[in-house]
Amino acid sequence: MAKHPDRIELAPGLTVPRVLTGLWQVADLERGGAPLDVDAASDALIAYAEAGFDGFDMADHYGSAELIAGRARQKLIERDRETPARFFTKWCPEPDQSTPQAVRAGVQERLDRLAMDRIDLLQLHWWTFHHPGWIDVMDAFMALKAEGLIGAIGVTNFDTDHLHLLLNEGYEIATNQVSFSVVDRRAAGEMAALCRESGVKLLAYGTLCGGFLSERWLGQGDPDAVADWSKMKYRRFIDSAGGWEPFQGLLSALDTTAKRHDVSIANVATRWVIETEGVACAIVGARITERQHRDDTLALFDFALTEADRAELDAAFAKMTPIPGDCGDEYRKPPYLTASGDLSHHLDTLPKVYDPAEMKPGRWRISSGSVWEGICGFSRATRVGDRILVSGTTATHGSGRAIGAGDVRSQTVYILDKIAAAIEALGGALDDVVRTRIYMCDASDWEAASRVHGRVFDGILPANTLIEIADLVGDYDIEIEAEAVVPST
Repeated sequence: MAKHPDRIELAPGLTVPRVLTGLWQVADLERGGAPLDVDAASDALIAYAEAGFDGFDMADHYGSAELIAGRARQKLIERDRETPARFFTKWCPEPDQSTPQAVRAGVQERLDRLAMDRIDLLQLHWWTFHHPGWIDVMDAFMALKAEGLIGAIGVTNFDTDHLHLLLNEGYEIATNQVSFSVVDRRAAGEMAALCRESGVKLLAYGTLCGGFLSERWLGQGDPDAVADWSKMKYRRFIDSAGGWEPFQGLLSALDTTAKRHDVSIANVATRWVIETEGVACAIVGARITERQHRDDTLALFDFALTEADRAELDAAFAKMTPIPGDCGDEYRKPPYLTASGDLSHHLDTLPKVYDPAEMKPGRWRISSGSVWEGICGFSRATRVGDRILVSGTTATHGSGRAIGAGDVRSQTVYILDKIAAAIEALGGALDDVVRTRIYMCDASDWEAASRVHGRVFDGILPANTLIEIADLVGDYDIEIEAEAVVPST
């Protein structure tokens, strides 16, 4: 058996094992009770580090995970370990926490909890792209990276279009952490292609579907209920992928391959993930005070999948239903595939981007603060009765910054997010849109714009017109307007 896991460089000077230890389940272990004993739990992390699994992934909301990791790091330094492990965390701010001051405070809290002077990899999760604050957060991340407080920047649960926009804007993105497994194979498509082209590396979580990808569940009946958050979440993925019967077919195929190589089902499932182009690391969650997976995980570095193995797994995949949408969609729209299920209640509580103002009875308006609105005397959007009319919208961030210059795809992504925000501020939703009009300086770029439009309005299917025009004011290639009708209540 391999003595140590294989390693990979995520960013200059940032080398980690190809299997990271995930600490999400710390929050589940602390659910409804007292926090874990930080000192005892940190010893469990040290055991992982001593076995070569010295890369740990966590987030601001994973219970005491950051405090436990910080204590483990201090102990490793006290033992004169040359590289005292690598610690990755995520910041998941609310949209109104996008000012430079708020970002600095959020990052400083991570540094304090981890007892670090610089975070090895700081990843951003953003709840709704309809709020443009994520651009401001990334600006602040870049500034803090230049100061030395952040080593490398990552994102988590970003879809392909929004990751493309960030890269086009020149942000230094090292990683994107997304759900990816033999059950959820979304990242193997356009996301993997973008990462291959850009050098962004994928960190795959959900690799073992909360433990469902194991011998324990092979040949078992459909469980009536599951207790821990991880299984609650990934049971939803299994249902979305076709249900328990095709999942059992997948487990059978994994088991056949596992027996061929004298390894476990978990080894085969993880091996398939890390052999996928674009994937740097798989994240395997640990219930650090209950059990360890180190010995079994080491076995996956002693074999590789053959063509026969892949053919058998592909046959099982063909009997499953592909998880819909792109990476991260499960957090932002149905079907919500999270531990708590439907997140619409949370998304509805997020602050709206714009504040509506009543112009006269029955007529409301919003302004985005764009310089053009003041000069030309128009509203970003108005609502009259059940109709919402959104003005021609360009990829203007704040008062005048052009997003996606020279790239129609990026501009279209930003514009449609901005349109959605305008409609939501006036009491509507994206699926209330009944018409869009697209104005382009060069109609030969139609496909880039239309594919983004198609992804956003899939299942909504409004009336649409695309027109080539002579020019647009400002550094823009495309402008879009929209109309929505809000159902009467």
